[in-house]
Amino acid sequence: MTRTLEEICDQMLEHARAAGADAVDTIVVDGASVSVEVRGGKLEHAERAESIDVGLRVFLGRRQAIVSGSDSRPEALQAMAERAVAMAREAPEDPFAGLADPDQLARDWDGDALELFDPSPAPSADALMQDALAAEAAALAVPGVTQVSDAAAAYGTHRVHLSATNGFSGGYARSTRSVSCVAISGEGTGMERDYDGDSRTFQTDLRSPDEIGRTAGERAVQRVGARKPQTGQFPVLFDERISSSLIGHLLAASSGAAVARGASWLKDSLGQQVLPAHLSLVEDPHRPRISGSRPFDAEGLPTARRAIVEDGVLTGWTLDLSSARKLGMAPTGNAARGVSGPPSPSNWNLSLTQGTATREDLLRDMGTGLLVTSMIGSTINPNTGDYSRGAAGFWVESGEIAYPVNECTIAGNLREMLMRIIPANDARPYLSRVVPSLLIEGMTLAGN
Repeated sequence: MTRTLEEICDQMLEHARAAGADAVDTIVVDGASVSVEVRGGKLEHAERAESIDVGLRVFLGRRQAIVSGSDSRPEALQAMAERAVAMAREAPEDPFAGLADPDQLARDWDGDALELFDPSPAPSADALMQDALAAEAAALAVPGVTQVSDAAAAYGTHRVHLSATNGFSGGYARSTRSVSCVAISGEGTGMERDYDGDSRTFQTDLRSPDEIGRTAGERAVQRVGARKPQTGQFPVLFDERISSSLIGHLLAASSGAAVARGASWLKDSLGQQVLPAHLSLVEDPHRPRISGSRPFDAEGLPTARRAIVEDGVLTGWTLDLSSARKLGMAPTGNAARGVSGPPSPSNWNLSLTQGTATREDLLRDMGTGLLVTSMIGSTINPNTGDYSRGAAGFWVESGEIAYPVNECTIAGNLREMLMRIIPANDARPYLSRVVPSLLIEGMTLAGN
C-alpha cells in the first residue's frame, strides 16, 4: 500500500520515540524530474529521475543526531531511528539545540494561495526536446554565432513534508519549468560565450525558447573582440543579471549563524546604516508563483514579510532557532534544511528598492568605466568585507558602450561599496531576488 509523505513522517516519529528519543523531527522529500540537452539539432542527453529521501533528527536532552536515507520501508525506518538514538547518546551536548515551542509554530496557513505547483499536465520528454531545439535554432540564426554549446529544457516536481513531536505537521508541493541556451561566437582563441535562460513555476509564465535562444546568441556576438580594460579607479555598473550577488554578500553577513560565530563584517552594525538612506531590502516569502516562497520554514515556524534593511538601516539578523538562541533573540522563520543536515538560516524572496533612472541613464552618467555582465571566482573576507572578483563585460566611454572586455578584476570593500550603490529601475519582478542594475563609483579595476 502506498503511504503518503505525512504517514512516512509519522512512522519515523513513532520509531524514534520507541527507541528512546526525547524529541524528534522528520522530513521527507519526494522529487521527480525530466531534463534534455540537444546539440547540432539532435538529442545529446536525456535524464529522468525519481527519488524519495527521508531525514530524521532525534534529541536526547540537548544531544542531537541526524540520519538520512532513501529507503522508506517500515523496517528501514525503524533501523534508522535506532541508529539515530544510538548516535545521539554519543554526541556532545549543544545548549542551543531543540525543537520550537508549540506556541511558536505556524498555524492555519494557505499554501494554495502561494501557487507553488502548476496543476497542468507535465510536459513530455519530446516537448522538452522541441523547446531545447527551438532555443538552439534561434541562437544559431543570429549572425556571428558559430555554435551552441548547450541548449536544455527541464521539468521537475518537489514535494516535502515535515513533522515533529512538538505537534507540527505540514507540507507543500512545488513545480519548476526551465529552458536555457549557451551560445558561442568567434573562432579559435577569439571565441566568446554568453547565455540566457528562464525558470518558472508555471509553464504559461515561461519565456519562449525562441526569445531565450536569440538573446543568448545576441549576447555572445556582442562579446566578439573582448580585451582587457584599463587599470585604475573607475565607476562600475553591475548589470541586472549579476547585481543580486552584491546583495547576496550583505545577506551572508547578516546571517545569524555568521554573526554568532563572530565571522561577519556586519556583526557590530545592527541598527546602523548599511545602504543609502532611501533604499530598503525587503524579504517576502509569500509572493505567488515565486521559487523562494513558502508557508513555513524547516522548523515549522511561520514565514513573514520583513524589512532586513529599512531606509538604509540594518534592522535585524536572519535567524533559525539555534542562532536565535545563541544571540538571545527571537527566530525570524528563516530555517532551511535538507534531509542530512540540521537547519540553518536562509533567506527567501528579496526585493531592493528600485531607482528612477534606466540602465542607459546610469551608463550615461558614469562617463568612463566598466559595465559588468558576468563574474568568475570570488575572494571575500567575511570579517572585513574586502571584495575581489574576476569580471567581464563592456568598457564605457563618454556614457556609451565602446567595446567588450574580459580578464579583469574589480575590487573594493563591501561596506563602502554598498553605501554608494545607485540603483536603476530594470529589475525583473518575477525573480526570487528582485535587484536592479547597480552603479558604484570609484572601484579599483585591474586590467592592462
